[in-house]
Amino acid sequence: MQIHMAGYNAKAVQREGKGGMADPIPARKTPYCVRVEAGRTYFWCACGRSRKQPFCDGSHSGTGLTPVQYRAEEAGEVWFCGCKATRRAPLCDGTHKTL
Repeated sequence: MQIHMAGYNAKAVQREGKGGMADPIPARKTPYCVRVEAGRTYFWCACGRSRKQPFCDGSHSGTGLTPVQYRAEEAGEVWFCGCKATRRAPLCDGTHKTL
């Protein structure tokens, strides 16, 4: 199994408003292995509230958190973060092993 980093185009998780920001909720402790299609754009759930994990369904509304865009330049398997604590959003960096 190979992790494809080509096309890694993550935007930093954006927080809106002032103070009292919601923290992400871990959707699960392990990453999601997803087969991506070349040229397709995906929106990774950064808040952990989506029912369509690891992707956004709009559940972040009002949290101050926004999804992170990922554009796949080639087809293959990608490991999307499930714990929402990665420093390489939206991809898993192994942080879940320390939680």
